[in-house]
Amino acid sequence: MFKQLLLALASTSILLTGSARAEEPSGTALVLLTENFPPYNMAKNGKNFAKEDNIEGIAVDIVRETFKRAGISYNLTLRFPWERIYKLALEKPGYGVFVMARLPDREALFKWVGPIGPDDWVLLAKADSKIQLADLEHARRYKIGAYKGDAIAETLEKQGLNPVVVLRDQDNAQKLLDGQIDLWATGDPAGRYLARQVGVTGLKTVLRFNSAQLYLALNKQVPDEVVTKLQAALDQLRRDGHIDEIMARYL
Repeated sequence: MFKQLLLALASTSILLTGSARAEEPSGTALVLLTENFPPYNMAKNGKNFAKEDNIEGIAVDIVRETFKRAGISYNLTLRFPWERIYKLALEKPGYGVFVMARLPDREALFKWVGPIGPDDWVLLAKADSKIQLADLEHARRYKIGAYKGDAIAETLEKQGLNPVVVLRDQDNAQKLLDGQIDLWATGDPAGRYLARQVGVTGLKTVLRFNSAQLYLALNKQVPDEVVTKLQAALDQLRRDGHIDEIMARYL
């Protein structure tokens, strides 16, 4: 009787173990993080936290289709602020963050998939502003607003322009109108999109000082074969015109 009980328990254990293994995913899903950076990534409800289907935008749609074609699973979360999600992707294996400008001082810190889209850097002013600039050097005399932790702000700081930073880039649109800053250093088309979201229109570009490409940045411990698959899928999206179709839906 005791032997029969042991055999029954062993059989049950084997069945349960087999069932549990059958339900396990074949690989660990990558954890993808993003922020509110319209029109590339944004929460549908406009808040600073969202998950999965509650996130939209040009880059979100491109990344989703890229992972689908590559056959790689992921979890997607939108969080705030940028500095936090940047640090998580930098330090935690299996994490990634998008969209990020691929700069020389970041090159060795991540593995890259892209480009996903362009991000020109501009200085915006009020419609009636008399400011005229030939280059960035001539902007030193003005008070410049920028987004804390962003590549644009970091670049201006390195060049000694000392931007006044905020935690939400769209706040710079109102600061510009109120005269708290003279110029707004931001991305194009992101800056204009953000300004419209807070009811600010008619801003003019007084200087276009850089053109950057935006990428998905993956933690250095993400396997090379995963990065290769994702890059191949993204390249195919570009060749078949799918990326142009996605951009046309938002711009």
